[in-house]
Amino acid sequence: MLRSLLILLCICCSALSGRGQDLSPEAYLGYPIGENFTYHHRIVSYVQWLAEKEPSRVKLIPYGTSNEGRPLMVVAIGSPENIGRLDRIREDHLKSIGLREGNPEQKTPLIAWLSYNVHGDEAVSSEAAMQVISELLDPDHPVFPEILTNTVVLVDPCLNPDGHERYVNWYRQVKGKYPDPAAFSREHRQPWPGGRYNHYLADLNRDWAWQVHEESRARLRLYQEWMPHLHADFHEMGPGNSYYFPPAARPFHADITPWQREFNELLGEHNRQHFDRHHWLYFTKRDFDLFYPSYGDTWPTYNGAIGMTYEQAGGGQAGLALAREEEGDTLTLAQRVAHHVAASQATLEALAANSTRTRKEFKDFFAKAATDPVGKFKTYAVKTAGFEGNVKALCELLDRQGIVYGVAGKQLSVKGTDLALMKEEPLQLEKEDLLISAYQPKSGLLKIVMEPRPELEDSLTYDITSWGLGLVYGVHSYGITGKLVPEKLPAAAGVQQMTGQKPYAYLVRWESFREMQLLSELLTKKVKVRTTNLPFETGDGAFPAGTLIITRAGNEALGDQLDRMLYDISQKHQVTLHPVTTGMVKTGPDFGADEVTVIRPPRVVTVAGPGVSPLAFGEVWHYFDQQIGYPLTIVDVNRLQNFSWDHTDVLILPSGQYGDHLNEQTLKQLQDWLTKGGRLIVMEGALRHFLERPGFELALKPLEQKRKEEPLKLFGDRQREAVRYETPGSIYEVTLDTTHPLAFGYAGKTYYASVRQTYQYAYLKNAWNVGVLGEDAYRGGFVGDRAQPRLQHTLILGCQEVGRGSVVYMADDPLFRGFWYNGRLLFGNAVFRGR
Repeated sequence: MLRSLLILLCICCSALSGRGQDLSPEAYLGYPIGENFTYHHRIVSYVQWLAEKEPSRVKLIPYGTSNEGRPLMVVAIGSPENIGRLDRIREDHLKSIGLREGNPEQKTPLIAWLSYNVHGDEAVSSEAAMQVISELLDPDHPVFPEILTNTVVLVDPCLNPDGHERYVNWYRQVKGKYPDPAAFSREHRQPWPGGRYNHYLADLNRDWAWQVHEESRARLRLYQEWMPHLHADFHEMGPGNSYYFPPAARPFHADITPWQREFNELLGEHNRQHFDRHHWLYFTKRDFDLFYPSYGDTWPTYNGAIGMTYEQAGGGQAGLALAREEEGDTLTLAQRVAHHVAASQATLEALAANSTRTRKEFKDFFAKAATDPVGKFKTYAVKTAGFEGNVKALCELLDRQGIVYGVAGKQLSVKGTDLALMKEEPLQLEKEDLLISAYQPKSGLLKIVMEPRPELEDSLTYDITSWGLGLVYGVHSYGITGKLVPEKLPAAAGVQQMTGQKPYAYLVRWESFREMQLLSELLTKKVKVRTTNLPFETGDGAFPAGTLIITRAGNEALGDQLDRMLYDISQKHQVTLHPVTTGMVKTGPDFGADEVTVIRPPRVVTVAGPGVSPLAFGEVWHYFDQQIGYPLTIVDVNRLQNFSWDHTDVLILPSGQYGDHLNEQTLKQLQDWLTKGGRLIVMEGALRHFLERPGFELALKPLEQKRKEEPLKLFGDRQREAVRYETPGSIYEVTLDTTHPLAFGYAGKTYYASVRQTYQYAYLKNAWNVGVLGEDAYRGGFVGDRAQPRLQHTLILGCQEVGRGSVVYMADDPLFRGFWYNGRLLFGNAVFRGR
């Protein structure tokens, strides 16, 4: 009783302190929300101002910085009692679901996390976030004061500040004193690349599970320190739509719980009441499904939360006001803000109205995961020998996901299902093989990210339909129906120290992307590195083609620093050095033979600008800048017609439309450059501009014999008819010629591709077909029945020699979204090894 009175007193005192203070965004910014777009630094300073004004009810939680140095933060809002014990709430909450050891000391409030503006040009979200925060602090609000007695609300006002600023800076520069609603005016036409993406032009809303980008990694470190009961993600869509709120569209992933499905319906009801009251248009159960695991609604769902997406009509095209001819109205920023604010309130109302059930179901989700995990497989195994680099990278991702793993610790003979072929077979486990038990709180997420063939209830999906981590990382992964208990990982071995005689050379087997990272750093530090296209054998064993050979000869200028540098760099990248005391080998070329050549640091150039896919360009940029740390020159795509060929060794054309840039004169210059030794890498959509062009071997396969079509087709079936010819992100096994330098490092391994187009490229007639799709290459995901035959006997990776140079054709993007780890080595081969 006394405790209840104290809580009531705190609430009353808080309300009294809040009255008389105008905490609205307008009071701080000088204009009402909806009148203009707000710069990110002003959003940050507004919430800092609120925290200073209301320290008992507001706490700022910084969690990192964007690539361009802008602060990332969450605003925690709650009652004075809850804000005063915020850290205790977080710890007790994690203990209650088994993610911290020990028992909770007190009952914890509900935790709701609201995320705004993951796509930078969907900038209404940040404006709405400020309004929502101010209303949460309004003591006279009809709903929020009561909700906050038992709910801590975490608001992230801008997940993508770099993209947001790209959009807002541009828009405020081009708009006049009054917004121009005419759709054809320049303030409704963003320049390339637009504000949707982050600094490296990645879509952060597809990075939740993979955490390739710094903003995602920082945010999800904090997320897993809180594990909220609910996560809402606020977006915009095309301006011709209305407003989308749950229930979500099919397909739902099969492992979404009955309660999560039921709450999806409850959200719809609460939102409906708000939108009906205002006579606002909306739709549900269309377009936005709950399947692909790396969205802001699905990843939290697979982590036990109630996850949802909201979509407001508008986006970067809408500006402050946009005339919509078909609707016969003008869509304003103020209207868009009002819709998001109403949806935010409806979401918190739904949570508060179902607080007891939500808390129970959330705890049950994790308890069941630890004691009775979903799915057929109770243990996952990954073979390590020969795949050490890839397995280490996979473990790093599991760490970021909060998934616990270990090793077999001893030899075991069991039955396991090969997750690539989905066939059960005898499995011999060695003591160093990775074991991941499903008996852990995160087992639901584990099952979903490991499965290559998730059950798909509807073929009309919003994104890719297969993503099994074993295939993404190119390792042999297995599902085991029995429960195996992993042992702790052994301590990492220290770096071998050389004593006595200085080695004649150091050898590095070319086996994984880690060796690519090591090579890049050696080249940038002016270390001369040699290699050979032939295998060889020394007293220390066999070394495959592509092995790096770092001889003391040629590196004399480094003196005694060479050894220390090599050991430091190898330790950094967790790569094994093999010192040898002679340049003579047992079999193969000696280190001074003509077959052993120097890897010269290439001058690499790529293009950006209108016509080039921002996502594809961003993947290349991030690869060089963040993944291997190698210099990359970026030029405007318009410069192709006046290009610095003499200062370029490798030219990369990311997927895009190059019709206006690859005219006959430019192609002639390009071929002259190739003949002299240049290397051209053509990726995905860029290939079509080289189809059957003089001097290029690329051609389409003949189409299969036209089938007899049904003359009467239903208009209502047009979407389903279209997907018969499509493959929205299926996984195929690529047959590689591992004797070709493009495929060095893949001998004895398997390369899988995420196929997102129905490729129809014929095998090259007078060039090297390095990677192809064979007869039975399908491994997971949806493929339309008409697309299947077109994806057989199809070129994926080819290399055409042109004089002293070469053209590398990459029909599939090995850098897809940055998370397709097993493609990184393949792409690096194309850059540094050529033919």
